[in-house]
Amino acid sequence: MTRIAVIGGGRIGEALLSGLLQSGFATKDLVVAEKAPARAEQLGREYAIRVTDSTADAAEGADVLVVAVKPGDVDAVIADLASADLDSENEQLLVSLAAGIPTARYENKLSAGFPVVRVMPNTPMLVGQGAIVLAAGRHVKSDHLELVREVLGSVGAVSVVPESQIDAVTAVSGSGPAYFFLVAEAMIDAGVALGLTRAVATELVVQTMTGSAAMLQQSGESATDLRAAVTSPGGTTAAAIRELERGGVRTAFYEALEAARQRSAQLGAAGEQGPTVA
Repeated sequence: MTRIAVIGGGRIGEALLSGLLQSGFATKDLVVAEKAPARAEQLGREYAIRVTDSTADAAEGADVLVVAVKPGDVDAVIADLASADLDSENEQLLVSLAAGIPTARYENKLSAGFPVVRVMPNTPMLVGQGAIVLAAGRHVKSDHLELVREVLGSVGAVSVVPESQIDAVTAVSGSGPAYFFLVAEAMIDAGVALGLTRAVATELVVQTMTGSAAMLQQSGESATDLRAAVTSPGGTTAAAIRELERGGVRTAFYEALEAARQRSAQLGAAGEQGPTVA
């Protein structure tokens, strides 16, 4: 069985840990590096796994090293890993979930030829429904990618893109949940304004979003076709769509995603601190 060290015991690290255990990974094959004593104790108690405050200790003997810390903490983690004398010849693999950190940042400071996979997850991985995108570093082989697919598949659907597209991925899926939450918030508020209770409006909006996502995923039809099927000529949906189009909804979404893409590129270039998931 693959031995995995999760470096960082925050929400994202815990989500991955929980998903791995639910998918059948044995507790003996998992270790977490967490420096905060209270958090370390909580993780050890809840998941019955080994927790250490040493990154180097966690990395020793692990096949996959998952870096799940905030971007501002990455350099400290790299320094700890470098002191652990990691060796690519030992078939170890590093998987980075830190937003905005390119694979070259790790490759330049770890031993020559060390394989690094960059990952852009999103917050629905906390409920096992993440949209998870991988980008391979210079030294990553096909079997490395398959291993990461297997590991991260426990918390969502996994795709692979060139690293040059990660900023676009960040704009679409990394930040994407916030867009849907904003739409849900607006629809719930509108429902209340139309006379529904907040509880009823919330239930209707959440179920409508859930059902619509399921249709889009399972029907094999495009979003355009499904939208058209609901939009009868001269009907209520057509009236609503007309107002959304008049409000410039398509342009607003394009400009929003472009702004997110540009900001992702800026953060990566500057090495600024940001959230683990965009």
